[in-house]
Amino acid sequence: MTEKKHKSGFVNIVGNPNVGKSTLMNRLVGERISIITSKAQTTRHRIMGIVNTEDMQIVYSDTPGVLQPNYKLQETMLNFSQSALGDADVLLYVTDVIETADKNEAFLQKVKQVDSPVLLLINKIDMTDQAGLENLVELWKERLPQAEIIPISALTNFGVEYVKQRVESFMPDSPPYFEKDALTDKPAHFFVTEIIREKILLYYQKEIPYAVEVVVELFKEAEALIHIKALIIVERDSQKGIIIGHKGAALKKVGAMARKDIERFFEKKVFLEMFVKVEKDWRNRDNLLKNFGYRLD
Repeated sequence: MTEKKHKSGFVNIVGNPNVGKSTLMNRLVGERISIITSKAQTTRHRIMGIVNTEDMQIVYSDTPGVLQPNYKLQETMLNFSQSALGDADVLLYVTDVIETADKNEAFLQKVKQVDSPVLLLINKIDMTDQAGLENLVELWKERLPQAEIIPISALTNFGVEYVKQRVESFMPDSPPYFEKDALTDKPAHFFVTEIIREKILLYYQKEIPYAVEVVVELFKEAEALIHIKALIIVERDSQKGIIIGHKGAALKKVGAMARKDIERFFEKKVFLEMFVKVEKDWRNRDNLLKNFGYRLD
């Protein structure tokens, strides 16, 4: 009997902000890899989640929502999204029943030039009716004729199993790209920064969350406890005051929320210390963006 060949491939998830890419990513991977909030620009990096079976490895990538950049940080986010078009074995272009099909035409034109299979996923179908969905399907057939269109609801998990089946059918013969027990390409401290940033997105309003970056200065893991020191970077003194809050109340609240999720993620007790530092205009400073792990090319 011939031995079954191992298959491996990269599946990249792209689309505009707030269409549900991160919710879909977590469904496909079966783990909470990407942070999710209702705010646009929640995802800033290209985050890989790896699904392993005995004879297959699928490397999913969640990418930032595509937008017109207003500062250098957003330019680097766009770089992550555009790079995902060039190295995919399968491209998942996510839209939803709310956004218009002509949103971000320039990026859509680049998707049309992709050689690899494209699955166009119409998300949030629980928010429309059958007639509305049929109209959207016809519209997208014209907009992206090479794509296979699949209606889904990432929130309720409707259609996600079928997406997985279609993805698996396109995987090329290849040895695994990562160790077979790997869940992601990111180090442990990356998920600490993402969890803290998620809580900041949820707790603070308006511009504050977008002016924040989180850096882990210490990640010391013992048998029963992880000791973490995290630095919250803001752009102005006034933002520092808002993050800390009256007598430190806001920072304590965010720290408590983050610690619970970090403990759940690592399945271990966590001692979390958080500090706030001002780095003026960090979103436009190349050296800092590079230090924070953003691509400037």
